Amino acid sequence: MATENPAIPEKLMTFYRFIPTARKPIRADASAGGTIPTRSFRYCEPIRTASSFGWYFFPPMDFGLLWDGSDVLWSHAGQPEWKPLARQHFPNFAKHFDEKAPADCKGYAVPFLGSMPEPGIVNIWSGWVGRSAPGWNVLIRPVANLPQPGGWENFEGVVETDRWFGPLFVNIRLRRTGVPILVRRELPLFQAQPLPRWLFSDKLLNAFDLVGSLDELTEADWQDYRETVVLPQSKANRKLGEYAKRTRKRGKSDTESGSGQADGG
Repeated sequence: MATENPAIPEKLMTFYRFIPTARKPIRADASAGGTIPTRSFRYCEPIRTASSFGWYFFPPMDFGLLWDGSDVLWSHAGQPEWKPLARQHFPNFAKHFDEKAPADCKGYAVPFLGSMPEPGIVNIWSGWVGRSAPGWNVLIRPVANLPQPGGWENFEGVVETDRWFGPLFVNIRLRRTGVPILVRRELPLFQAQPLPRWLFSDKLLNAFDLVGSLDELTEADWQDYRETVVLPQSKANRKLGEYAKRTRKRGKSDTESGSGQADGG
């Protein structure tokens, strides 16, 4: 909804599909694709919130990777044999791009896959480009609370997508040698999460205190601890999910009123 607070953009992100067959990104799922335990989904609001924060991006095709400890090979349905991977365009994309692009952009199609100089590191493009509202970045990270597919792990990166109109991609580190690793189009490749740029300020992140012992807690600290830990556990007929209910109710109220957002930007 529209708001008078300039820190809350009316449209946070726009995603641009470059590879025609690339799967559309979707809003991240509070159940992490139905994989988190039912009790956690019902009562653990921190897990639900983290799981649903951002968007899922998918590989634009099924393909395989094979690392021998030195070189990376790849294959896909149209190319069943393993071939060395250097920089690889999505099938037929370079031609499609040159047909659509202005004259001075022809020949500059973004590769779909790339083997990095570091051993076992591969760059994978989702087929999408993103642009965020002014002052907002995007964190590219592993999918929250969804088990990582076997054989690789994602790097994380923060992109200034309001200033850098480029591909939304992820770098992965292969962890197995001599064993084919399948990357499937049906599973999210990474999760993209929007964050205001002021959040990354060294001044902000260096502004923290440490309370080194229980002796240093104030009476206000102990009162907050009572309300958070002691009182719920001391109830004879404690109801599950009280924190979740309060958080969801407060979140709904904040959304309807346009409040509850951080100031600044």
